[in-house]
Amino acid sequence: MTTPGHNLYLLAAVLAAGAILGCSRTPDSGPRPATPVIEKPPGLDEPRTPMSKGRVQANGITITYESFGPEDRETMLLIMGVSAQLTLWPVDLCEELVRRGYRVIRYDNRDIGLSTHFDAAGPPDFAAVMAAAQAGKPSPLPYTLYDMAKDAVGLLDALGIKKAHIAGPSMGGMIGQIIAAEHPDRTLSLTSMMAGSGKPGLRDYAKPVVLAKIPAPAPVGDKQAYIEQRIKVFQLIGSPRAPIDEKILREWVTRDVERSYYPAGEARQAAAALHASYEDRRPKLKTIKVPTVVVHGEDDPIIPVEASRDVAANIAGAEFRLIPELGHIFPPAKVKDVADAIAAAATRATGAKTTK
Repeated sequence: MTTPGHNLYLLAAVLAAGAILGCSRTPDSGPRPATPVIEKPPGLDEPRTPMSKGRVQANGITITYESFGPEDRETMLLIMGVSAQLTLWPVDLCEELVRRGYRVIRYDNRDIGLSTHFDAAGPPDFAAVMAAAQAGKPSPLPYTLYDMAKDAVGLLDALGIKKAHIAGPSMGGMIGQIIAAEHPDRTLSLTSMMAGSGKPGLRDYAKPVVLAKIPAPAPVGDKQAYIEQRIKVFQLIGSPRAPIDEKILREWVTRDVERSYYPAGEARQAAAALHASYEDRRPKLKTIKVPTVVVHGEDDPIIPVEASRDVAANIAGAEFRLIPELGHIFPPAKVKDVADAIAAAATRATGAKTTK
């Protein structure tokens, strides 16, 4: 019998060198004001609605975030997956949610992008992480997904936000589940995307033949090789029925490498996700009372669809949505479908918003 951690253990070896979703410089961890500076970055994905950037101290670290839309609206907090910076949340998606009447915040998780890096922790020992997880022992890591969930709540605290609609894919989905279960007083709704429940016995991968084609990680420090490898990975984990143009993928990856190149953090995040994958979260999921929508891509080659179906089965009243031609990455063509799912959970929680 396979375990839910077995698939992540194999995948983590690839993630360790940044194979799925991604600074050589560690951001200053000193205190930063919570007041954002209004900016509009030029070029790729330039926002058409007011957007602010900021850095705050939360849960003992520095978190970099971006906020779209008026601050007096209900907030949607978007949490990204393993090795992905906040920029992997499409600007078009953020703006679509703003048009539906919400404020949207996307941020860099710890150890990635421009948030605090854990340089002193060194590289993770995946075998030791898996052994500890199998034995039900604490993770031999500098942090867990529970710490990352507290980061999200700390960000809300720093920004003066009492409650938020929580949404995230993959590792971000697991973090979202933890927030909804452990911090129900801070959660308005939950949208868990392409993330399982930790139920033992589920099959390893949705499409192992596809994942077997993932190329070897690029040598650390070779940014150009990293870009080429990452593009190939994106092509593999996306939907073959609705492929993203290679030019767009190259723009995405180049943008992110120029913003922050930090494979070591990607590896530690993968190890944290590995340890969490061994936890059977079904008892926690059963405690979630907020409106929940569970989303899965019909063409996701990584997470089996039954993993997300099990999440929905263990949250009372949860709605399950299977999106055609969606893989393990958000293509421009599926922005509206993803926005529909997130907004559906939010609407059930607090009612329809006025489109602006």
